[in-house]
Amino acid sequence: MIDDAPAPAGGRPGDWRALWAMRRYTRKYHGRLLAMGIFELAGICLTMGIPLLVQRLIDGPLKDGDFSGIVWLSLLMLAFALVDTVATAYVRWQQGHVGAGIEYDLRQDFYQHLLSLPAGFHSQRHSGELVTRFTDDIKSIRRFGNFGAVFFLVNSASYLVMIGVLLYLYWPLGLLVAVGLAPLLWFCYRFESRYGELEDEHQEQTEQLTSQVEESVTGVTLIKAFGQAGNRAKRFAATTGQLRRISIKQAKLIGGVLAAISLVPNLVLLAVLIAGAYAVAHDAITVGTLVAFTMLTLSFNWLLEVLGWILQLAREAATSSARLEQVFAVQASVRDGEQELTAVRGELRFDNVRFAYPDAHESVLRGVNLRIAPGETVALVGAPGSGKTTLTALVPRFFDVTGGSITIDGQDIRELTLSSLRRHVACTFEEPTLFSASIRENVTLGRPDATDDEIAEALATARVDFVESLEFGLDTRIGEQGIALSGGQRQRLALARAVLAKPRILVLDDPLSALDVHTEAAVEKALRSVLGGVTALLVARRPSTVALADRVALLHEGVIIAHGTHKELLATNAAYRNAMTTDAHLAPDQEPLEVK
Repeated sequence: MIDDAPAPAGGRPGDWRALWAMRRYTRKYHGRLLAMGIFELAGICLTMGIPLLVQRLIDGPLKDGDFSGIVWLSLLMLAFALVDTVATAYVRWQQGHVGAGIEYDLRQDFYQHLLSLPAGFHSQRHSGELVTRFTDDIKSIRRFGNFGAVFFLVNSASYLVMIGVLLYLYWPLGLLVAVGLAPLLWFCYRFESRYGELEDEHQEQTEQLTSQVEESVTGVTLIKAFGQAGNRAKRFAATTGQLRRISIKQAKLIGGVLAAISLVPNLVLLAVLIAGAYAVAHDAITVGTLVAFTMLTLSFNWLLEVLGWILQLAREAATSSARLEQVFAVQASVRDGEQELTAVRGELRFDNVRFAYPDAHESVLRGVNLRIAPGETVALVGAPGSGKTTLTALVPRFFDVTGGSITIDGQDIRELTLSSLRRHVACTFEEPTLFSASIRENVTLGRPDATDDEIAEALATARVDFVESLEFGLDTRIGEQGIALSGGQRQRLALARAVLAKPRILVLDDPLSALDVHTEAAVEKALRSVLGGVTALLVARRPSTVALADRVALLHEGVIIAHGTHKELLATNAAYRNAMTTDAHLAPDQEPLEVK
């Protein structure tokens, strides 16, 4: 569940408010929705008009033996039926158009909002939660938006019109129908309340199921390696079993409501036939009136059955709307600036930078001061948990500092547009992210317009020589998360992607950790030429990687406590020697140092 998003106030009443808020996606379709409502209401009125024609037929031409009257009334009933058919076809066509439009707009907005949210939001959630909201929840809203809402209003209006017609035909029987159907309101209320609880549980279980499937597919090799296929299957069976039990409860509830919706009108119809026969016997109404009354009462069955279905759609849509609004309510913590970053020299400066993750009790960075000159490479070294990766994530503004500032050529990066900042800052990560696409698409992610020569140069720099042996070369698809590649191959592709972007500032988070000794030496040699023309911040855990840097900064518990060249620190700083060998904690007497 999304635990830091505000829950809709008041429980399920909040769900209905969320569903009401979703009307913003129907505004551009108001004309079509209105036309749907008019045509649907017209069709229902024509359907109700047929019993009135039957009344006229029985009490007139049939009684009097007027053959011509029978023909004309029959043709009129046929015309009513044909017009109703045309109206129904038009409504279904518009329904498909509106539904597809609502789903498209909602998906676009939801996707764009997800991309705007900070990395911390996604790292704290199972992707299955968001996938379920992106698929099942949006479909639920579409079904109600393009059908349920209109038909609920139309059916409610039809119900009132039909009661009015019945009262007009013979008010005692009309009153009997109105009063007899009143218990259905109580059934519908009980249905909505209980079904809402079950729908909440159903969506939660669906999220868990989606997450389990996704984790099992992406981690299938690990599952098999540890012999956990059986245990994972048991977990999956438990989740699907719970989902099945909830679905059965929902089916029972729906069945009970539909049974009530079917039983009550039939009981009312029985009462109408008995009371109507009595009225006919005492000349209070004609036979034609009783037949028309009976036909109209039978029409209630269809209206009420559709009403039960609409209530189900409405309840599902309300729950789904609340779940989507929970995500929409989460605001992006990183705001786009207004200034464009142009003509970059590449000076990168950290001034008293502090950072704490949301809801964290302690700061990860507690006052980092560091200046990297244009074209200089600085290696960042420290024990695990010292804040190295966090510091690199602040440069492209995956997060914003909670204190101090980061500047490029004297400009605070918070004042820059994200697009221009990330156009000049490229990153690679210890765990590279690759997409289920071709090698070409993955490498050109930052520069889709790159030429084949530029791609080849970047691949050569990163020593991505294995591409030549692939059957389809650059057009080879590498599977989800690059599952078809080794760890070293994935890391080299990510490095080539960063190189191809031709940034002025390069942020590398231990980019060589997954390479073997021979490949590492080759990539390091090529990387030296790349680092020579850019400003680079390099997280390093190996002495061979540190050797690529002009200077080294030692980070401990969120502060820089030493800096200098690799040789200087090895010779003069015991804490640095420990960090390079055993990742031991630094001596307590080491003081933070401001790096000029």
